Amino acid sequence: MKLVFSGKTKNVYVLENGDYLLRFKDDVTGVNGEFDPGANTVGLTIAGAGRAGLRLSKYFFELLREKGIPTHYIDADLEKATMTVKPATFFGNGLEVICSYRAVGSFLRRYGMYAKEGQPLDGCIEITLKDDAREDPLINKDALIMLGILTEEEYRILKGLTRRIAGIVKDVLAEKGIELYDVKFEFGRIGEEKQIALIDEISGGNMRAYKNGKFIDPLTLEKLVLDV
Repeated sequence: MKLVFSGKTKNVYVLENGDYLLRFKDDVTGVNGEFDPGANTVGLTIAGAGRAGLRLSKYFFELLREKGIPTHYIDADLEKATMTVKPATFFGNGLEVICSYRAVGSFLRRYGMYAKEGQPLDGCIEITLKDDAREDPLINKDALIMLGILTEEEYRILKGLTRRIAGIVKDVLAEKGIELYDVKFEFGRIGEEKQIALIDEISGGNMRAYKNGKFIDPLTLEKLVLDV
């Protein structure tokens, strides 16, 4: 296999059959040593974070498969901290779709003139460009369509999938007495039909979750959700 990309939290390898292998790292995004799933830089390294992220991703991707929701997931090797996935093409150079249930993080930084910290939100959907040089700017529906990044129909599907998947994650956490504040997803097109599917991961590294009003770090979240 050949290394094709070294990301903030994962290395990506192409396999001989055309599938891809993601190797999870212990690095997490953040700023000044503090975890922040909305950050576009590595903020700190947490021993065991890679496998914890993979275990949660495996759990959620397999749950989504049972529910008939398209993803790039094939299988995972927890010992090697790797996940095998189908090839996918990005929308443009990549989009991140955020679903917020409470005002925290970048949402609060953007709209602090109007929003209060922790204010309830009804699954607010926002889309940002994956563009580190411009600090992952927000982009609206009109711009996405006019710039040819996606079509109006693709936007509708993307938004619908985000709401559905975020709702599933939210319900799973709620069963453990955990509240999901926000979660970030990535999508791509897979197969000859270019079906829109969830890609990347679903883990403590791309969401904020709280229990009894206190933030839960990625390693603790994995243990609470999976009872390990």
